[in-house]
Amino acid sequence: MNLSRRIADLKPLPTTAMHGRVEALLARGEDVIDFSVAISHLPAPQAVIAAAQDALRQPTLPYTTVAGALGLRAQLAAQLGRDNGIVAATDEVIITNGAKQALYEALYAMADPGQRVLIFKPYWPAYLAVCRLLALQPVLVDLPPAFTPGFLDGLPQAEVLVINNPHNPTGSVLSAAETDHIAAWLRRRGTRAIVDESYEKLLFSGRHHSLAARPDWQALGIVTLLSCSQSYAMMGWRAGLAVAPRAIVSAMETVQGSITAAAPALTQLALAAAFANGAPPDMLEDYRQRRDIVLDMLGNLPWLKPSRPDAGPYLWADISPLAALGVDGVRFTEDLLAQQGVALMPGEALGVPNHIRLAFIGGDRGVLRRGVQAFIRFGDRLYANRPGSR
Repeated sequence: MNLSRRIADLKPLPTTAMHGRVEALLARGEDVIDFSVAISHLPAPQAVIAAAQDALRQPTLPYTTVAGALGLRAQLAAQLGRDNGIVAATDEVIITNGAKQALYEALYAMADPGQRVLIFKPYWPAYLAVCRLLALQPVLVDLPPAFTPGFLDGLPQAEVLVINNPHNPTGSVLSAAETDHIAAWLRRRGTRAIVDESYEKLLFSGRHHSLAARPDWQALGIVTLLSCSQSYAMMGWRAGLAVAPRAIVSAMETVQGSITAAAPALTQLALAAAFANGAPPDMLEDYRQRRDIVLDMLGNLPWLKPSRPDAGPYLWADISPLAALGVDGVRFTEDLLAQQGVALMPGEALGVPNHIRLAFIGGDRGVLRRGVQAFIRFGDRLYANRPGSR
């Protein structure tokens, strides 16, 4: 069967592909622990479930306007002003089927084929995939320890900057000074920004500073993406939104009207309930404890250099000491899955070789400990067989 040239060189996202492999193994009855993607062991907030139940008791769930029901968008705009410091009007908010759809629509509206989009490594793979779908030119740059004026001024020219705050997968969080530096750089360059703030509720320390919490965010052309998936343990609800200058929201609405129309009315009500009631109060402490359990178990392993995430559901770790054995992130994760039944995401899938990403929020704590112990045993065996170790 002939397929379009557009799709010929495009592959499934490695994150979703690995999760699909794990589901297939589980369906065959195999014992697999999945650390490859972040799926919370916690239920959605009770307020969300109650809102969905109330909606299902109504006689109908109607179509809404493509960008979302006006009353809900007004409610969300007010909530974002109170919680995130983003002062936006109703027509500067669009509700989408998850943050990924918002990303696609924003890039579609903001850049033409062939134009350049700055993306930092390691990256969420959807950034790269959407650029390729839209025939945009991704420009990959290593994520810096800090966004300083000197670093920013050395960046290549691009139409759009895509930035992740808090960052997936490292768990780093921008400081207020860094957001100021980025805003000043956007102003000097005339570059616009898409800021993915999907993990904004999952901070273990410090506070979140939104790049759009400034009076000139519309003039700078900042689009902020938000999602319920991680911050509210609502992975399967596919509920997201974007806050953008009204011209960009209008363009995104045109795209959305052509591909999916409005997000389901039930999803919109659930999203509004989530933002109105805030993240589950015990969720963040649960995730912090899980992060600390994993870090304590990893200790001072000679073959692993883990980061200490300040936010998010992932641990990002360097395994380059195993490179002397010819073991990179892909080989490590493939062999770990085959031999130990533990699934991780290789750093190569996120743009950085010789690293791995481990999701620590799924399953009970016994499963978490068992999976990490298997991971440690596997790495220890590899390291013991390195050249010159005997």
